[in-house]
Amino acid sequence: MSGSWPMSGEGRVPPGQRGRCSSPDRRGRAELGLQHLFNLAMSSPEIASLSWGQMMVKGCSTTYKDCKVWPGGSRTWDWRETGTNHSPGVQPADLEEVVKKGVKTLVIGRGMSEALQVPASTVDYLKKNGIDVLALQTEKAVKEYNALVAQGVKVGGVFHSTC
Repeated sequence: MSGSWPMSGEGRVPPGQRGRCSSPDRRGRAELGLQHLFNLAMSSPEIASLSWGQMMVKGCSTTYKDCKVWPGGSRTWDWRETGTNHSPGVQPADLEEVVKKGVKTLVIGRGMSEALQVPASTVDYLKKNGIDVLALQTEKAVKEYNALVAQGVKVGGVFHSTC
């Protein structure tokens, strides 16, 4: 999953703006059946690439540093929204948006060096909502997330792409 891609600047989100892709690419919609469109919109998007400080989601032109993904969309994970830091780490407030999308499993990418903490209170929040949680080093988290997507699991995730 490691690697990089050309850095043309295209698709980058200026600081302070939240990148968002509401659904996977739907070119050729007229040719698709209604049920297929529904399934496409409700499936979790694959993470197409990951390298230090950069992530891309399939069907989305935005380059993310940290991102949230859920069935039907993705957006920038802006830590300033909830005051998140490496310690104490991921808070329930960071996950509420993804939880509300009805995910059954949530994958947390803790960073390339696993600097981002996941407190027990955050894991408890997810379990109380009936959600399975995996908190892994980000490269491993992306592989696991993409495997769950391929299996058709209603999966969401939050991923930190640096330390």
